[in-house]
Amino acid sequence: MSVDATTGTSPGVPAQAEHPRALEPLTLVVLAILSVLGAMIGLHMITTLGISPNTSVIGALVAMLVGRVAFMGLVRFRSIHRQNLAQTAISSATFGAANSLITPIAIPWATGRTDLVWPMLCGALMGLAIDVWVLYRSYGSSFLPAHGAWPSGVAAAETIKAGDSGGKQAALLGAGGVAGFALNFFGLPMSAAGVALIGNMWALLMFGIGLLINQYYPNFSDGGVTLSSQYIPHGVMIGAGLVALVQAGFLLAGRSSSAKGAPAPQALDENDPSLAPTVTVEALRRTFSIGYGLYVAGAIVLATATGIWGDMSVPAMIGWVLFAAFAAIVHELIVGLAAMHSGWFPAFAVTLIFLIFGLLLHIPTEPLIVLVGYCAATGPAFADMGYDFKAGWLLRREHRPYTAFELEGRRQQLLGGVIGFVVAAAMVALLWRSYFEAGDVPPVSTVYATSIVDGLTKPHMITTLALWAIPGALIQLIGGPKRQMGVLLATGLLVSSPNAGWLVLAALAVRVVWERTRGDQGENEMALVGAGLIAGDSIYSAGQILK
Repeated sequence: MSVDATTGTSPGVPAQAEHPRALEPLTLVVLAILSVLGAMIGLHMITTLGISPNTSVIGALVAMLVGRVAFMGLVRFRSIHRQNLAQTAISSATFGAANSLITPIAIPWATGRTDLVWPMLCGALMGLAIDVWVLYRSYGSSFLPAHGAWPSGVAAAETIKAGDSGGKQAALLGAGGVAGFALNFFGLPMSAAGVALIGNMWALLMFGIGLLINQYYPNFSDGGVTLSSQYIPHGVMIGAGLVALVQAGFLLAGRSSSAKGAPAPQALDENDPSLAPTVTVEALRRTFSIGYGLYVAGAIVLATATGIWGDMSVPAMIGWVLFAAFAAIVHELIVGLAAMHSGWFPAFAVTLIFLIFGLLLHIPTEPLIVLVGYCAATGPAFADMGYDFKAGWLLRREHRPYTAFELEGRRQQLLGGVIGFVVAAAMVALLWRSYFEAGDVPPVSTVYATSIVDGLTKPHMITTLALWAIPGALIQLIGGPKRQMGVLLATGLLVSSPNAGWLVLAALAVRVVWERTRGDQGENEMALVGAGLIAGDSIYSAGQILK
């Protein structure tokens, strides 16, 4: 069944001049049901296996099946734009429940401060809301462009398109999906290979190198110690992250190379309005300024709710509020940039970096627990919403007139995401105690709690972090803001996924050869196979809930 690219509908389905609304009664019901499913998957996976799968593809597939039911108007879900709303809601619920809500509130529980759980949940909700607002207002800018890689978004969009159009594209996507699903049985993280077929080659080359160094470093070190145990990746990320922040600052100031001389995206194809930024530099600057102000306000409310005012003097409290807001917004930006380029987001590692900074600053235990929880609540939802907007952009970019339809579609996706977040918050509020009392605490929260309680146990940690920040900063500086090579190298160094590095490098080699042989057509074919690999990996990961 083919899809009309200008309307996003299949034959037999009424053409839509306007984007479907997330709050239409039938759509709202379907999105709410999918959100419950997504939140359940997220909560179960993060508390048992410590991971949270991307459920976007699951949501898209369910919406396609719903669209095949000729009952109560469900046929309207044949619209690829409604399917896009469905995948947005379910993935928002999954990452919202798992990463942004239950992980932060598990930190005070694991440290024995159960009285801080409810206030921490309120703080995590504020962090999540600000996180999503900043992404919504900045997506489509030159800093977070819609034409960026956002690999998981490509996978969701191609799954939706292939489900309706069929043909060769569906065959390539299906072949990739089968391979991604099947090879996971042998312990191969095929999403790594899929990302390498879609994202920026230089960024992913550094990502692959980082993964390999992380995997084999214990074989060549005394006593088999790991990189992370020596805080080397954290130092690299600190250096790369600081340079990335400076580069972002230049961009916000309108002094980036792209702003001055490099060709703007729209200049590459003046006939394609979808490549033009939808957010100006001035609007982007205003969004981040307001975002930081909101994080400051959130930190004040959180400090009041948790009662940590009594642990610090007034100057120390002001410093804590400003530092907590800084950590929250930097955390979301670094995680978002890594996710845009690599499809992986090092939320745990970046949160751990700010935890270390907190220990170095001698922040008392209770305020540090709250700060780490607030920081951990940002980032994953930011990255996931970026994937969802990317999927929507791919599905809408052929619609004419384009801009108004794209912006309205993005707004409806935001509403769909909010439905997912509301359901996720309700389920976390209802279920957190039963999970924690059964001993099902997210492993990363236990690591945070242990690190806070134990304090700085490694001698010369500051020296180590400072020394390894230098190469991270240099590589990020050399790669520039478009490649994010330093951030991606640090991401690879921080991610422990056996053989993922080999898969990334092998997939990059195949991609280079294939694209040189097939030209532009080869690039599209590689993107489809990559999307299929990620989709198959996602389905396999979500299927672990059945074990």
